[in-house]
Amino acid sequence: MSKLEVADVQRQLAAPANSRLEKIETFSSIASTNTYLLTQAAPAAGHYRVAIADHQTSGRGRHDRRWISAPGAGLCLSFSYTFVDPPAQLPCLTLAIGVAVIRALRDLKVDAVSLKWPNDIVALDSKLGGILTEVQAGTGDAVTVVTGIGLNVRLGENIDFGSEPGWALRVIDLNSIKRQPPTRELLAGTIIEKLHTTFSDFGSSGFAGFANEWRGYDWLRGKEITVDTPAKQVTGIAAGVDDDGALLVDCESGCERVISGSVVLAGQMAINS
Repeated sequence: MSKLEVADVQRQLAAPANSRLEKIETFSSIASTNTYLLTQAAPAAGHYRVAIADHQTSGRGRHDRRWISAPGAGLCLSFSYTFVDPPAQLPCLTLAIGVAVIRALRDLKVDAVSLKWPNDIVALDSKLGGILTEVQAGTGDAVTVVTGIGLNVRLGENIDFGSEPGWALRVIDLNSIKRQPPTRELLAGTIIEKLHTTFSDFGSSGFAGFANEWRGYDWLRGKEITVDTPAKQVTGIAAGVDDDGALLVDCESGCERVISGSVVLAGQMAINS
């Protein structure tokens, strides 16, 4: 088991991203990169920290579901950023981060990747990765957000997502969709570069600068779905997202706006994702 080389990761960063970087730490094994950064001192306003692991023993998805893969099978990266001012559309940040991941993958010639609302990365109708965004407790007006990104690189045969991928046909890795996938150092550095730009832009303009691009990657649009929300179950045709990042569902009674919920495709088991 070997951890990533920090110098090789940092080499991918342009000068503006390097100037705002406080620290990159890499680990051979860790319980959770998100949990680790949440326990560390918050970066200064406008700055960020990164934790990357070869292997997570207690990786988490939404609803605290497991994300556990074999050592070296994927990229486990968490990015902690402190906004100068609290963003007005903070719940939409996960969607903007999804756009950042797609931009990074496209720079690395990994195409045909989509986004499933609100936090999944999809390729060939299968789960390629996921995003978990959490707010770090703090004092004052500053807001620090920790986002974790898990991407499958070379899965082999042993992976345990618990019940996480119930909406998908299967899980998939970069090795299956690209003959020579990028090294994890190149992948990590490229994602960090895009995240730095995304967090900065989101702090200035919110979701507006990402909404149209996100819609272009929308995997759910046009599919018949059921959404389990805290209040009720919504069934209909996925109709994209609105300017505040809410999922729109065309139902018999009209268009429903969903802020939070678990999506299941028609005909599949109702399993949270």
